[in-house]
Amino acid sequence: MTRRECREHLMILLYQGEFYKPEELEEQVSNYLENVENPRKKDIAYIREKYERVLECIEQIDSIIENVSDGWKIKRMAKVDLAIMRLAVYEIKYDEDIPVSVAINEAVEIAKKYGQDESPSFVNGVLAKVADSLE
Repeated sequence: MTRRECREHLMILLYQGEFYKPEELEEQVSNYLENVENPRKKDIAYIREKYERVLECIEQIDSIIENVSDGWKIKRMAKVDLAIMRLAVYEIKYDEDIPVSVAINEAVEIAKKYGQDESPSFVNGVLAKVADSLE
């Protein structure tokens, strides 16, 4: 599985998390990962571990997003865009193995695939401000 495919699965899990109670998340994650086509154990382990790391930082990540997104509250953002940005902000702030430009580019590409017409530019704009604020 490519890194982008792993990111897409992570984004989908983060998106799905918006619709379940916290106590239901573990079961939903397990159900989702069981249905991934042709999974390699290391990929599933990577996805699960990174998903848990993102969730551990979700309050800080949301605060970062909200602080740079002028006039937009988290609750008003499209859930797909929010899931994409949460993953990218995690990679920008907490994952030293991923260059900032790669995290932003991957987020924009995923937004093109899963988001609405304006999603790629919105995601790019917010993440550029995030990157600038964390320098």
